Amino acid sequence: MSVIAFDHVSKWYGQISGVNDVSVAIPRGITGLLGPNGAGKSTFMKLVTGQLRPSQGRVTVLGETVWNHPSAYEQIGFCPEQDAFYERMTALDWVSGLLRVHGYEATTAMEAARDALAAVELSSVEGRRIAGFSKGMRQRVKLAQAMAHAPALLVLDEPLTGMDPVVRAHTIRLIRQMGDTGRSVLVSSHVLHEVEAMTSSIVLLHQGRVLAEGDVHQIRALIDAHPHTVRIVAERPRLLAAALVEADDIHSVHVTTDGLQVQTTAPDQFYARLTALAADGAVGAVREISSPDDNLQAVFSYLVK
Repeated sequence: MSVIAFDHVSKWYGQISGVNDVSVAIPRGITGLLGPNGAGKSTFMKLVTGQLRPSQGRVTVLGETVWNHPSAYEQIGFCPEQDAFYERMTALDWVSGLLRVHGYEATTAMEAARDALAAVELSSVEGRRIAGFSKGMRQRVKLAQAMAHAPALLVLDEPLTGMDPVVRAHTIRLIRQMGDTGRSVLVSSHVLHEVEAMTSSIVLLHQGRVLAEGDVHQIRALIDAHPHTVRIVAERPRLLAAALVEADDIHSVHVTTDGLQVQTTAPDQFYARLTALAADGAVGAVREISSPDDNLQAVFSYLVK
């Protein structure tokens, strides 16, 4: 049985289409939802989690219609792209408070919240207010609340945004482990390397339509034909640039006001090397990495043609 099924689903915002006549069956396990910004990924996920009602068609999750169906919501954990915190609350109080809303008793909620925060490596700051957290830490708090009630399906919207390389690698391993233990995960990204590190099963969205689905390796050659751009926020950007620039896969390196912009022809090798440099600490702290979707957009344009 498919964990998620769309049957001729469309969602319109006035004259604008979020998703357009989508029919797709997503199997159990981990599936990557891939597409450039504006492709319809967030709309797709909000339809899966029952936050939006389809304008047309039917969405089922775990065999049940999800819209206006509270029993289905209990089986879903959602990590949204946007922040929506009570900033003055501590991480522990926020996650345990949401578990209380799920119906957990106070003691059980506190224990489950602590376990979830430990899984995302935030135990040491669980008593700190969220207002003082970095972007990467806030992402991990959202991931903790999504998984704290042990849902059958996790829906993660750009969960790695703003994380430093070491934390990003740990989070990817955590998501893979959740798939290994029987949970289903739908995770979105506009960065192919992120999705490929978690799963080989993908759905490609473009302008609200499913462009392709199946094995990620079938489109990898198309992506690799374009230099992959990475933006890095770093403590000592010139030192980091010197450590990176000598590798054969580096196409270009530009030092910016707060870091670097790098183009590489071998993303796998580059991210592995960057993670090792960040963990070593010899080139200073690597605080954040991100990837614009210009090159992925070029590939999508090619596929559409």
